[in-house]
Order: sequence, then C-alpha cells, then structure tokens
Amino acid sequence: MNPLYEQMKTSVFERMSLAAAGHGAINLGQGFPDFGWPPEILEAAARAVVDGSNQYAPSRGLPALREAVASHYNRHQGLNLSAENICITSGATEALAAAILATVEPGDEAIIFTPAYDAYVPLIRRGGGIPVEVALAPPGWRIERAALEAAISPRTRAIIFNNPHNPTGRLYDQDELATLAEIAVAHDLIVISDEVWEHILLDGQQFTPIASLAGMAGRTLKCGSAGKTFSLTGWKIGWLAASAELATLAARAHQFLTFASAPNLQAAVAFGMNDGDAWLQPMRDRFSRARDRMTQGLEAAAFAVLPSASTYFLCVDLAASGIALDDESFAQRAVAEAGVAVVPLSAFAEQDAPHHMIRLCFAKRDETIDAGVEAMAKARKLMT
Repeated sequence: MNPLYEQMKTSVFERMSLAAAGHGAINLGQGFPDFGWPPEILEAAARAVVDGSNQYAPSRGLPALREAVASHYNRHQGLNLSAENICITSGATEALAAAILATVEPGDEAIIFTPAYDAYVPLIRRGGGIPVEVALAPPGWRIERAALEAAISPRTRAIIFNNPHNPTGRLYDQDELATLAEIAVAHDLIVISDEVWEHILLDGQQFTPIASLAGMAGRTLKCGSAGKTFSLTGWKIGWLAASAELATLAARAHQFLTFASAPNLQAAVAFGMNDGDAWLQPMRDRFSRARDRMTQGLEAAAFAVLPSASTYFLCVDLAASGIALDDESFAQRAVAEAGVAVVPLSAFAEQDAPHHMIRLCFAKRDETIDAGVEAMAKARKLMT
C-alpha cells in the first residue's frame, strides 16, 4: 500500500461518531448542530428542487451565488469582491483541498498551527507538500512571532490559518493577525485562511478577515461555509474568495475534485446570503446560551473548562479537572462506560500534541446538553 494512504487514519470525528452510535451514546464529539437552521432557507431549497435546475451547475458555481457571496463579504467585512473572486465548492474542506492543490507544489512546505483541523495534514501531503507544525500552547493558544518565524524555511510556500479556531474556540486578536500578515508579506507566502466560523461569534465579538490587512488581499485564499453560517452542515456548500488570479487557479483544481455542487442548494444559499442578515444575531445568541449552559453544567461537575469565543466548541482540561487519564483513554472510556462521545485533542496534532484536553460540541438543544453534562459527570466519577 502507498505509505501516504497508510498515514491517512480514519477521521477522529468519524471514529468517535461511530463509537457513539455503537454504544448508544450522546454525541458531543462531531461538530454538527441539532438546531439553528432558518426555515426560510429550507423553503427556498425546496422551491429550487421543484422549480429550478437539477442538472450540473457551472463548475465555479451559480452566478447568483457567486455574486451573493461577494456582496455578503463586502457588506459584512468591508472587502472589495465581485463574482470573479468567488469559486463555489462542495463544502469548505473541498475549498481547502482546491486551495492547497492549486498553490502547494511537491516539496513545498506549508505551515499549520496545532491543534489543527485534521484535514490539513493529509491534504498537504497528497499535494506533495510537507506539513510544518507550529504548536499553540494552552490555555491561551496564542500565535507567537518567534515560533512562527522559526518554522519558516526557503521551502515554505503557504500558511494554513484557521480563524476562528477549531478545536480551541479562539478568536485571534489584532496583534496576532498583524504578526501573521507581516510575516506572510515579508516572506512572500500564500495564506489559505479557513474562516468557516466567521459568523459564529459569541459575546459580541468582532471578526477581521486576514485578507483585509495590508498586503494580504492578493495572497489570501479565504474559505467559507454555508453549512456553518446557516447550521446546515449536510448541504456541503462552501466557497473560496480570493484575487481573480488565485480564484481562477483554485477553480482549475476544483473542477477535477467535485466539478460542481447541487444547483438547488446553491440557489437556496444565494437567497440566504442576500436576505438572511437578520438571522445572524439570533443564531449567535442561541449558540452563546448553549455554550453557557454546557459550561455551567460542566463546571458544576468540577470540570475545568477553557474559554470559547467562537465556533461550536469548548475544551476541557482533564489534568486541571483532577483526572489523570490521557485524552484518548478518557474518550474511549467515556463513550463505552458513561455514554458520551467527546474528541481527544491529541488527534489534532502529530507533534507536541496536548494529551490532557478534550473537545466538546455545545451546538445542541438544552436536553442534549443536559444529558451530555450528566454523562460527563458520570464519567468523572468513574475515572477519579
């Protein structure tokens, strides 16, 4: 077997979700919500199935959706985009794949910040690149200039940057963004910016796209997701936003990955991007309440919970909670013995991985959160 395929382990999300199903456990591992989608966008999708096209869409996406995405970012983030800057993909992971395949040549190095979404490393390797990890240290998970500069070599081509950050729930501050931008410009690097959580902002936080910083518009490939914005992860509608030159380059890779996504879902997302601004704040408020409910429940059960400013996720420090087990052992026992699936953070890095942290998804209904917290309390009693 090709050694690259041997390195591709089953995703930790798939592994823990299968374990949850096998044990009849509450699934707080995989990051999908069980609430939050606006009924208006479902109705738009249904109309598009019945009344619209069900044949191949243009590879770069329906013109209406490309225009809607560009207009949405111009309106919300002050960017200066048009349809030629947009390529619609089958979810943001495919957008990442297209961006990596378009920009990383065999032998190039691509920097990632760990813990990192587990698709980055295999995609870099399948493109012939070499992943270089820069470890972020808990509990702050900050990007440090010295660590980033130390990871750069003459072979460095790209930085893959995830903001807001999965799995930690961090929203990077202006100093960290400036550091990244200055280094990218100084070393002539491409930044592939995974910004799928850009609208899941809690506590009144504000998001700054890396492409808006000086010198970054022409070297950034921004990845976005309708699945995250509208809580419709199964639709798998994502996109790339970049300079016309980089967007065209990524579109050439995209056409040989999935070619195009479902036109009726694209049409519904275009409706949401154009007419759904009023949906965003109620969605954020609901996720904030869910995070607070889970945090309060876990803390009442004596778990040490790290802050979460964005995403669907929060992290628990097992060691600070008085649990001596490593994250993988805790996760395996929790799903089998206590009936709750969580994700071990060590799965998000190959080097210098934290082995005392787990990630939980709080994007759940109250009853799911309460049952999950009760199961976590049971797991704590079993393991301390």
